[in-house]
Amino acid sequence: MQPTHKSSGDDERIVDRVLEGDVDAFEDIVLRWQGPLLNLAYRFSRDRSLAEEMAQEAFLKVFRSLGRWRRDASFSTWMYAVALNHYRTIMRRHVPDTVELHELDAATGAGDLAGEMDQAAEDSVVRRAVALLPPKYRDAVVVYYFMQQDVAETAATLGLRPGTVKARLHRARKLLKTKLNALGHSLAAATQESAR
Repeated sequence: MQPTHKSSGDDERIVDRVLEGDVDAFEDIVLRWQGPLLNLAYRFSRDRSLAEEMAQEAFLKVFRSLGRWRRDASFSTWMYAVALNHYRTIMRRHVPDTVELHELDAATGAGDLAGEMDQAAEDSVVRRAVALLPPKYRDAVVVYYFMQQDVAETAATLGLRPGTVKARLHRARKLLKTKLNALGHSLAAATQESAR
């Protein structure tokens, strides 16, 4: 999510100061964007310590690349693209934690997925399911839904055409529905089995 209290013009002015030699001004960028970049890293890694390391490295990459920002997109869109590329590279080296359905049953307390799970547990299950999507679908979901960008911003961040983003979001929703329906069926079956 982008900070709402400052305009993208503020980012541009800060970048100009950094490029003119005031490297300390980059701290303003870090302070403005550390929350969103850390949250984005956590969506990829699901590990707080790794997410902090990933976000720090992403800021370093952004700093080193400031001169390559062409300004045809907003600074935040460009910065997110740099960070996403870095996060993808890091996560290719890490095997994601997979969770078997029976483990999710225990974590959520077997029962009706829609009726008995509290919102936090339901959110956790959805986020885990998103993390297990193939990267091209996961990235679209993370940027569009979790970073709350519209289709055009998502397309710019991911370097894709808007139609491709729409197609990937559609496919991701179908995959998630299948995964979550399977989970709901598994939970319901476990409840029926325990009632016998």
